[in-house]
Amino acid sequence: MSERLQTRHHDAAALFRAHAGFVAGFLHRLGAMPAEIDDLVQEVFLVAHRRGGFVEDGRARPTTWLAEIAIRVASVSRRSKRRSREQPDQDTVAEARSREVDPGMAAETNEALNRVQAALDSLDEDRRAIFILFELEGEPCSAIAEAFDIPIGTVYSRLHKARKQFKDAHARVASRGALMRRLQNEPRSAESSGRATVMS
Repeated sequence: MSERLQTRHHDAAALFRAHAGFVAGFLHRLGAMPAEIDDLVQEVFLVAHRRGGFVEDGRARPTTWLAEIAIRVASVSRRSKRRSREQPDQDTVAEARSREVDPGMAAETNEALNRVQAALDSLDEDRRAIFILFELEGEPCSAIAEAFDIPIGTVYSRLHKARKQFKDAHARVASRGALMRRLQNEPRSAESSGRATVMS
C-alpha cells in the first residue's frame, strides 16, 4: 500500500516570518526597485492570505508558490507605471561586505554584481523566473513545474534557453564594461595625439 502524502498548511503570517527575506531577494532579482520592494513584499503576502495560505503536500515548496505570486505582483507593478530602471541597491550590497575590504576589490565585486543583474534583466520574464529559482535558489524543476502549473518539459526548455540567453547577455555586458574602462583610460592620450596632429 502506498502511504498518503502528509499535508501541512502554512498561513500567510507563518509564510511571512519564514520567507519574507526570500521574497524580497527574489523581487530584487526580478528587477524591482529597492524603494518599492517592501510594498511589493506586503502585496505578495496579502495575495497569499487571500488564497488561504499554502498547503504543502510534498510536490511544490512554499518558496516556489510564493515566487509565482511575486512574479505576478511584480508584473502588475511594471504595467501600472512606466519607470526608469534603478541600479541595484548599493547599501544592501555594502552591508554584505566586510568594512575592511580593499576598495579596489569592492569595486570589482560591485561591477560583477551589476553585470549579473544586467544579464538577468535581459531575460524574458518567464525564463528569468525559472532561471532564478533553479540556478540561484536551488529549487528542483519538479517543484517549479508544480508551482507554475506547467509541464516539466516546459521548465527544462525555458531553463535551457535562459542559460544561453544569460550567458550571451553577460558576455555582452562584460565586453561593454571593458570597452568603457579602456575609453576612460585613453582620453588624455587621444587628446594629446589630436593636438600634435593639428600643430604639424
